[in-house]
Amino acid sequence: MTDARATSATPLDRGRVLPIFLLVFVDALGLTVILPLLHIYAAAFGATPLQIGLTLAAFPLAQMIGVPVMGALSDRYGRKPLLLISQATTCISFVMLGLATSLEMVILSRLVDGVFGANFATAKAALSDITDESNRTRGLGVTGAAFGLGFIFGPLLSLLALEISDSLAVPAFTAAIYSFASILVTAALFKETHPPERRGRGGRAWRGPILILRYLLRPALGLLLLMMFAQQFIFFGYESLLGLFTLTRLGFLGRGNALLFLVIGIILVLVQLRFIGRWSARFGDRGLVKLALALLALGLLLTGLTPETPHPFYVRELVERDLLGASLSRTEAMIGELGITLPPNGNNSLAGVLWLFVAIVPISIGAALIRPALNSLITQRVKPAEFGSALGVSAALVSAGNATAPLVAGLIFQRLGATAPFLLGGILMAGLCLWSLATLRGCAARPT
Repeated sequence: MTDARATSATPLDRGRVLPIFLLVFVDALGLTVILPLLHIYAAAFGATPLQIGLTLAAFPLAQMIGVPVMGALSDRYGRKPLLLISQATTCISFVMLGLATSLEMVILSRLVDGVFGANFATAKAALSDITDESNRTRGLGVTGAAFGLGFIFGPLLSLLALEISDSLAVPAFTAAIYSFASILVTAALFKETHPPERRGRGGRAWRGPILILRYLLRPALGLLLLMMFAQQFIFFGYESLLGLFTLTRLGFLGRGNALLFLVIGIILVLVQLRFIGRWSARFGDRGLVKLALALLALGLLLTGLTPETPHPFYVRELVERDLLGASLSRTEAMIGELGITLPPNGNNSLAGVLWLFVAIVPISIGAALIRPALNSLITQRVKPAEFGSALGVSAALVSAGNATAPLVAGLIFQRLGATAPFLLGGILMAGLCLWSLATLRGCAARPT
C-alpha cells in the first residue's frame, strides 16, 4: 500500500536544488579524497592496528555529539550560516591533517571535522525545507547522488594526487581546496531556505545527547531512528570489511577494489537520480524502506556465499610480496602481520568475481534507497521548524553505527572467519526487514 501523498508528486525546484547538489558534491569530493588514506596517515606515524581503528572512529564519534547540535542551531539561526561554519571548520581540519606531524594531530583534525562538520545533515535539512511530502524522498536522493558522484571521483583524485607527489600532505591540501570551493558555492549560490518566521525558539533542548534521547522517546519517531541506527550498524560492518574480504576471498588489491567501488558508486548515482522519485511515488516511503532492507539482506547473504576462487591473474606469492614489500605503506605490512589468510594458488577463475559483482547490485540499490526513505519518514514525524534537529539526530545515529560497526564486525571476522560478518549481517538485516513490516504502519503522519 502506498502512502497517501505518493499519488501526485510536486516537481522539484531545480533552481533551488542545484546549489545544494553542487555544495554536497564538492564537499563529498573533499571528504572522499581523504577517507581512503586515513589509515595510511595513521600508519605513517607508527600507529598500532588499534590506534588505526581509533583514528577511523574519531570522526563518527565526534559527529554523534556535534551533528545534532549543529542541526538544531540551523533550526534556530538558519541553514546558510551553519553551512558556512561547518564547511569552514571542515576546510580547517583538512589543513590540520596536511600539517600533521603526529598521530595526535591526525586524530585532532578528525575530531574538529566531526564536531563542527554538519555539512551533509544541514544540506538535507535545506532540501527538506524546499520540498513537500510528495517529493521529499526524491529531493533527499539528490544529496545521495551528489555524494555518490564524490564517492566515484574523490578516490581517483586521491590516487592522482599521490602519483604527482609521494607526500601524504598533497591529498589533504587538495581536499582543503575542494572544501574551500564548497564555501564559495554556498556563499554565492545558496539562498536561505529556513526564513526567520519558521525558526524554532528552543533554549537548551538542542544539546546533543539530550536531543537524541528526547527524539528516541517519541514513539513512532523513535522507531524510525532506531531503524536508521540498526541498518547503518549492519551495513557499515559490510562496508568497512569489504576490502579485507575481497583480499582474503578473491585476492583483490587496490585496482580490483577500485573497480568494485566504482560500480557501487555508479549504481548509487543512477538509482538516486533516475529511479528513487518514481519508486517513491509508486510504493511510498514505507514501501521503499521495506524494499531496501530486503535488498540489503539479499546482497549481504550473497556476499557471504562468495566462492573462494581468486581472480584469474592472482598469484599468492606476488600478493604477499606486495603486501609486505617495502614499496608499499606500512599499513599493508601491518595487515600482513595480522595473520590474514590469503587464498591458495590453483583455484583461479572468474566465478567468485562475477558472483561478487552480482551481489553488489542489490546492496547498492538498497543502500541508495534506505536513508533517503527513512529520513523522509522522519521529517513527516516532526514539525518543519525541527527538520534540522531531527535530521541531525538521524545523522548522529548513523555516525554511532559507523563508529561501532567496524569493531564488532572486525572481531567477528577475526574469530569466526571472513564470511561470518556478511552472513550474520544478512540474517540481521532480514530480521530488521520483518520488523519493519510490523512497525512502519502509521509512521507517515506529522504531529500537529
